[in-house]
Amino acid sequence: MKQHVIVFLPAHNEEDSIGEVIKQIPRDIHPTVRVSVLVIDDGSTDRTVEVSKSAGADYIYSFKTNQGLGAAVRKGISHSIELGADIGVMLDADNEYPAWQLPDLLEPVFNCEADYVMGSRFKGTIDGMRLHRRLGNYCFTFLQSLLLQKWIYDGQSGMRVFSRQAMEHSEIIHDYNYAQVLTLNLVRKGFRVKEVPITYQVRSTGESYIKFKAYLTSVLPAIFKEMTRPVQKVAINYHAHDLDLNKREAIMAEKSH
Repeated sequence: MKQHVIVFLPAHNEEDSIGEVIKQIPRDIHPTVRVSVLVIDDGSTDRTVEVSKSAGADYIYSFKTNQGLGAAVRKGISHSIELGADIGVMLDADNEYPAWQLPDLLEPVFNCEADYVMGSRFKGTIDGMRLHRRLGNYCFTFLQSLLLQKWIYDGQSGMRVFSRQAMEHSEIIHDYNYAQVLTLNLVRKGFRVKEVPITYQVRSTGESYIKFKAYLTSVLPAIFKEMTRPVQKVAINYHAHDLDLNKREAIMAEKSH
């Protein structure tokens, strides 16, 4: 049986970029892997939905009104589970992140090295990133590293891979953003995180979900709330997505019939 990878794109008024992003997502990455695309339309008032369908999106889920990035990512994870995803991939719809590098981010999960993978611009390239965004990223990522006692290079990455268990146990406790609280939540529960270098490209269309002042006033309290609430360690199946193991099991199942 093929493993089902669902790439979900949170999108709010991204008609100018989302079509290109969807077309760049590799579909044939391995004989035993099936890739689908899910768009989480966060109350868009432009042609985001129409462009997504034309570009080849397999599934569309639409909020009637804008809910925020945290809510969109939360729905992307939960709806991917409902659609039968074995692995979920979160990818920003603004074309800043290299959709074509999807196989690179999936590799640590398929090799049983990680349960949660982040595409790292700071281990790859950050040419063109504005100074205030770079400094903000440094500060929040450093805070995450201190809290987790684990060095992280790019805590705000918009390209992430989740094992099935990581999706099932992930919790995003506020609607404005997801980046810090999600990583803190999963690592505290025992999920293995790994960063993979990616190529960053500057947004050329649309507007960012994130506003600096709102980020400070919303995210810092959420970080405090996440770190002060109890979580339970998860009994993780470290070989759940081993391609060789799944291939052997499929062969054995065919022979048994």
